[in-house]
Amino acid sequence: MKLWIDADAAPRDVKEIVFRSARRLEIEVTLVSNQRLFVPMNNRFVTAVRVEGGPDRADDYIAEQAQVGDLAVTADIPLAARLVERGVVTIDPRGTEYSGENIGERLSIRDFMEQVRLSGVETGGPKAYGARDKRSFANALDRVLTRMIRG
Repeated sequence: MKLWIDADAAPRDVKEIVFRSARRLEIEVTLVSNQRLFVPMNNRFVTAVRVEGGPDRADDYIAEQAQVGDLAVTADIPLAARLVERGVVTIDPRGTEYSGENIGERLSIRDFMEQVRLSGVETGGPKAYGARDKRSFANALDRVLTRMIRG
């Protein structure tokens, strides 16, 4: 099992939770971004990949490299859809697990909101990442990793 993080927009708290889990469970973690990333020097399980090009290049890299049995963390709904389709377990930084049952609805909502924004309506964007989101993510990560490790 390998854990992939779409690191361009992942909150610092999410990365720190994943780093601790990687060390505790000895799971390989790869951060993927199109910019320079901080990797903890005291954690041999964490590596970073910097891809050249636009923001979608990091998504493409994760989608091409992740395999069945891996776990990915991303807030990017189109990337999540690609990963779920390939059988990669995927959660978002707020603790929601994407699945074949919910990803279609998430894509539809995302596409609708994009059309609303393109028409000039201010939608305000997502709420700030807070302590509740951090707890939800930590709980979801623990639950998903436990399930995956147990097979």
